[in-house]
Order: sequence, then C-alpha cells, then structure tokens
Amino acid sequence: MEKQPLPTDDDRTGTTESEIDCYVGEESQQGSSEPAARAGWNSKVEYFLAQVGFSVGLGNVWRFPYLCHQNGGGAFLLLYVLLMMVVGIPLFFLELAAGQAIRQGSIGVWKYISPKLAGIGYSSCVVCFFVALYYNVILAWSLFYLGNSFQYPLPWEQCPEQGNVTVKECETSSPTSYFWYRKALDITDSIDETGSFNPYVVCCLLAAWTVVCLGMSKGIKSSVKVMYFSSIFPYVVLFCFLVRGLLLNGALEGITYMFYPKLEIWADIQVWRQAATQVFFALGLGFGSIIAYSSYNPKNNNCHRDAFTVSTINFLTSVLATLVVFSVLGFRAKGKAMECVVSNMRELSEQFHSNNVDIKLMPDFNYSDPSSVALEDYRAWFKHYGKNVPGNLTDCDLEKEMQQGVEGTGLAFIAFTEAMSLLPGSPFWSALFFLMLLNLGLSTMFGTMEGILAPLTDRFKTLANNKTKFTIFSCVIGFVIGLLFTQRCGNYFVMMFDDYSATLPLIIVVVFETFSVSWLYGADRFLDDIEAMLGWRPNVIYKYLWKYICLIAMLGLLGATTIRMFIKRPTYMAWNRETASEEHLDYPDWALAVLAILIVFAMMPVPVGLIHAVLQDRTKQTATETETVQYSIVSTDDKCETPMTDMLELDRRNGSAVFFS
Repeated sequence: MEKQPLPTDDDRTGTTESEIDCYVGEESQQGSSEPAARAGWNSKVEYFLAQVGFSVGLGNVWRFPYLCHQNGGGAFLLLYVLLMMVVGIPLFFLELAAGQAIRQGSIGVWKYISPKLAGIGYSSCVVCFFVALYYNVILAWSLFYLGNSFQYPLPWEQCPEQGNVTVKECETSSPTSYFWYRKALDITDSIDETGSFNPYVVCCLLAAWTVVCLGMSKGIKSSVKVMYFSSIFPYVVLFCFLVRGLLLNGALEGITYMFYPKLEIWADIQVWRQAATQVFFALGLGFGSIIAYSSYNPKNNNCHRDAFTVSTINFLTSVLATLVVFSVLGFRAKGKAMECVVSNMRELSEQFHSNNVDIKLMPDFNYSDPSSVALEDYRAWFKHYGKNVPGNLTDCDLEKEMQQGVEGTGLAFIAFTEAMSLLPGSPFWSALFFLMLLNLGLSTMFGTMEGILAPLTDRFKTLANNKTKFTIFSCVIGFVIGLLFTQRCGNYFVMMFDDYSATLPLIIVVVFETFSVSWLYGADRFLDDIEAMLGWRPNVIYKYLWKYICLIAMLGLLGATTIRMFIKRPTYMAWNRETASEEHLDYPDWALAVLAILIVFAMMPVPVGLIHAVLQDRTKQTATETETVQYSIVSTDDKCETPMTDMLELDRRNGSAVFFS
C-alpha cells in the first residue's frame, strides 16, 4: 500500500465520514490523539522570537568565538558558512516543513512518516531532558553571579585575606578564578570526590526552574510573553558591549587576532568536525524543538524563507558575539601583556645597573620609563636579544594571553568577568552581562522544554488534558535530578553531559530523520507535499542535499566523533587546589560507564520503537489470519444452512469475498 502524503488542510476538510471514523479508531487504539484545538502563534513575530530565542543561546557567546579563534579565524568563518549552506539550512528546512505539515511534535511527525521510526521522537525527548538538566544549572550560576554583581567593589576584583595574609590559592591564580572555583562552586579536585551540596547554587537552581515552570505553565501562550524580553534584551546588551568594547585599548588587536585567516586549517579533519558540530548545535537540530514550534504555524506559512532567516540571524549573532568577546578580551590581554612588559623592563633595568648586561644588548627605546614602552617594540627587541640577557625575562605574547580561559564557562565566569572588573562602573557591566546570559539561556530552555512537552502531549491524550500539571511535574523532576550538578563536583558532571551525553544521540537522531524523509518517505514526495502546502515547489537541489550530501556529512560527523572517543580517552578540566591551576584528567572508568549508559539510554527508544512496530504489525497480521481461518471454517461445503451461509452466497453472487473487502 502506498504511503499517504503529508496531511493538508484541504485533505482534512474533504475527508469522508468513514475515513474520519477510521482515523479516530486507529488513534484510539494507539492511545493518543492530537488535541482538538491546537494552539497557534498570535503573530509571525512571536514565532520568530521563539525560533531565534531557541537557536541563539549560550553557545553563540562562548563556544563559537573560541572555535573561531582556535581554528583559523576568518578561514573558520568561511568553512562555517559553507557547512551552514549545504548541511545546516537544508536540515533546518526539513524539520520546519515536517512540523508545519503534520502539525504535531517530533513523536507524531516521525510516527506519521513511518510507524517503525516513532522511537526517533522519543529519543529527541530524552536528549532534550538531558540537556535541560545541566543547562538550567548554568542559568543558576548566572543568577548567582547576577546577585553578586550588585556590590562595589565586585567580590571577584580582589583576593580575600585571612588575617593579614592573602589567600594563597587566590594569589597563585587570580581573583576571578578563585571566586569561580572556590566561592561559586567550592569545587573538588576531581570528579571522584563528591562533596556536599552548595546551598547557594541549590537556591539559584530552584529559582531557575521556577522561572522556567512559570514561563511554560500555559504553553507557548505564556512562554512567548517572556520571550519578548528574553529574546530581544541580549541583542541590546551585545550592542552596548560592542560600542563600549571598541573604545577599549587593545580591542582592535583582539579583533585582528580573531579574524586573521589561517587557510592551512582547512586540511585538518578535526576543524571540519568542529565546524560541522557547531553548525549542528547552533541551529538546534534533532532536539524536536524546531518541529514543535513550527507545528503551531498555519499550513501556508513560508517555512523555506524562515529557514534562511533564522539561520542568518543565528550566524550574525555569533559574529556579533565574537566581536564583543574579542574586543573585551583584547583589552584584558593587552593589559596583562603591558603588565608583563613593565615587569620585564624593571628587571632589565636592575640587571643593567648591576652590570650584568652588555650595553650592546640594551634596547633603543626608553626602558627607564616602562609604562611608555610599546608592546611591539618590546617583542621585537626580545626576539633578537631577550635570550642573551640574564634573568627571567619573558616574551609578552598578546595572543597567548587571549587564549587563557576563553572556552565554555571559563570565558563567561573567569576571562570575561575579569575584563569587566577592569572597566569603570564594573558592577553595572557585570549585572548587564549576566542578565544577558540569563535571558539567552532562558529562551533556549523554553525551546528545550517545548521539545519535551509538545511531542508527549500530542502523543498521549491524558497528558494533553493535564498539560499544566505535566509541566510542573517535569520541572520538579528536573530540579530534583539537577541537584546532582549542585554538588562540589557538579561542574565536572556538567562538562560530561555537555561534551558527550547529547552529541552522539543527537547526531544519530538527525541521521534517522534525514534517512526517513529522503529515502523511506521519498524526497520527491516530500517536495510534492511542500509544494501543495506552500503553493510553489522548492528547488530540486534539496532532494540531492537530503539524500546524499547531508546524510553523508552526518554519517561522517558521527564516525569522526565516535572514532575520536575511542582513540583518545575522554578527559575533563579539573581544578587543583594545591597548585591553584587547571589540569586535564582522564575520566575514571565508572564515569565512562555512566557516559555509555546515557548514550545507550538516549538511543534505546529507536530500536525499541522499531521492534514494537514490527511486533504490532505481526500481531495484527496474525489476528487477521485467525479471523480469516474462522471465517473459512464457517463457510464449509456442508449443507447446513445458516445466516452466514446466506451472506456468503450473496457475496459470491456479487463477485466478492467478505474478508477481502
């Protein structure tokens, strides 16, 4: 039997009464139905705020700038745009079109495409739940820093003292590192040491989940009201920081280091892997949130234009955040580099006055006034003569200073925080920054929770009738399990979940999504459905992108990620209290076992759904055959006259068999 096309509004209004009864009967057997009055967006603006708010998150601020700087600057940008065009946007368009056409969450969409692939939607829900668990902890940290920003001076500007002695751990590292690792996290030396719960982070986590629960209590009708602020406010803050950052000393150096192209990185397969992964996560593919949001759209909405618009906004936001980050980090690095120059010039003067340095080795610039020495002049002199001068002179490398603490939480809570503490009116800029982080994370959390709630409420009528209670219950469960991350070793679990628990399952989910649409359902038929929905046919290039380019790219990314995990034992960044420094440690065996369980658990719904669908088909087939056999036994050649015999005779006269009708 040929697979039916995706539903359209005309199809629904034009169906016969018998077809409707058959459809309702099938849904009741499955134990689910779509709510009779499905919600919808009040305006296109609300929809854009939701999609942009979900796709633009914390990764745009602290992950993209780091990758761009580490992987060739401008060359990485070109690679990112290339992968966005040939992989990201086509897959984004696929999810938008599927959700808008079928008008259900991820479970309903993939069950409609093929009942054997219903597990894909459940896997998306599981991964969304994993992400929500640790993502809200980052919001809790932002709340903690936001609360501490209303002090002058900021508590991370200076090292604390015990008696009249500065705390050694702080003096050895820095005030911002000490506040982050010791005050905010009170972190253990490794993931093996659990430690007690951090009461401040627990309270902040409770507050974060409360805000999410209130925002999601009435579905998109309530969350979109919060998104009017949470999606727009970060852009206001980013533009404020950009203007302020460009006026700082060292901003241009930071941006130059950022965008300086290094084309040789294109030969490195790991750079391609990182760029593809960033495209993948930046758009939020595989979470089911894109499908959920688009399912509230009218059928004639131009989802093709939406795919390009949202993706472009996401990319431009990443570039804007990168400009902001590296203008401020350039200021911070320039300050540290100049401190290095001043310190070295003072030591050089002492060595010269002690007659330990040959006059021929002394620089031409005025070294007697260290603060007036230009960084470029010092580095040029050090390159030629620095190694011949006795003492501990060092090369004051601006780029090396910029590389310190610019990845992930280290960027937000250490490097950027330190840079803001140097600005006039630092409490204002600090409060603004962490309020921005809070709003970025909040809009992403709404999308993540919608990726859980919408598919399940579409699938199960009981949950749809008690959606508010289900939302509250989900948030309570999220908070209780999230307490795991509020332990003293909680930051290590956040890194573990962020790096591994979502990566492989999401890639596998998108591989199944692409395969089911382009090969099982048929790319041509999917384009036919989109044409019927939009009134025009998308370019045939999408057929080949979905069937070959995107699928091969995702399989390559999956293979590269898996091989890398097996070749190189997973590590995490730990804080050593004795040395007051970060160090890479291998995950212990039990942690690797937890990682494996998380990945297997996230992907388990796919094979379970497949097996369940196959067994269900066989059960129906067996039941049909049994009815046929029973029916045949009644219609034997004996001369017993029964009403059933009369009916069979009537059917034979009409040239049909009842059980084939």
